[in-house]
Amino acid sequence: MDDRAFVAQVERHRPELQLHCYRMLGSVEDSEDLVQETALRAWRGRAGFERRSSLRAWLYSIATNACLDALRRRPPRLLPIDVAPAADPHAPLPARLERPWLDPYPDRLLEAIAEGDDEPEAALVRKETIELAFLAAIQHLPPRRRAVLILRDVLGWPARDAAAALGITVNAVNSSLQRARATLRKRLPSRRIEWAAADASDAEREVLRRYMAAHEQGDMEALARILRDDVRAAAPPLPLWYDGRDSLLASSRERAAAGRFRFLATRANGQPAAASYSRRPGESVYLPVGIDVLRVEDGLVCELTAFLRPELVAAFGLPEAL
Repeated sequence: MDDRAFVAQVERHRPELQLHCYRMLGSVEDSEDLVQETALRAWRGRAGFERRSSLRAWLYSIATNACLDALRRRPPRLLPIDVAPAADPHAPLPARLERPWLDPYPDRLLEAIAEGDDEPEAALVRKETIELAFLAAIQHLPPRRRAVLILRDVLGWPARDAAAALGITVNAVNSSLQRARATLRKRLPSRRIEWAAADASDAEREVLRRYMAAHEQGDMEALARILRDDVRAAAPPLPLWYDGRDSLLASSRERAAAGRFRFLATRANGQPAAASYSRRPGESVYLPVGIDVLRVEDGLVCELTAFLRPELVAAFGLPEAL
């Protein structure tokens, strides 16, 4: 393979490698950097690529080890429920906590993978392995254990191939996988069907429409009708989360005045999402607030994560003002 063909083949795998790095790191920005690092390492080592495995598998091995190198220098990216107790909805909002937080992943970045004809690419975007519930759970795994889980249970690699990629024994892979699965059983819903719907449904889209309309109109009764009793709502980078519908509604009543917000529908992590924009009193321009990601079960919102980071709208390809 000549140099030009090599570069073209590496670029062909870039979208799925970025998703892989995102799973490892929990950050869209860091995943972009690590894909660049993977391409650089692959270019430097191209003479040693002996075709004993596919180029795709070789690139995944490089990307995995590049992520492990990065994770040795960085704390895990978490959500507010991992760092603070449930908040009092009547208390003032806490200050931003400057620590690494889990990022939402724009579905538009998944499209290049989902459009592929190869079976491995279809497996890559299974909803249960890109939802926030899964991403938040695997951040609690030590880095190498996280890598083993992703290589074995997401990519479907044999234990022998995962061991070769990580430079460990097959027994170590099997032990790490067993421990990783035990951790996930504690942190994920007991029945995977509860959080792993196959595709965006009309029901999900309708719940999202009602969610956006309720906030735009300041209609808390309408919002209450689409929330499950035990809904949990978090708002990183604030160390803030509410436990239950009553707490969330109490907070929303104080902040979601009619006309204050506007929303644009989008998707993140295979889930319905909305970009939120707000305006100051007396002004007409709505500026971005962040991205709200919903988990919907049986027509009700059971989990809401409002990522209060205005810069995210650019990553989702959305306008900087309305």
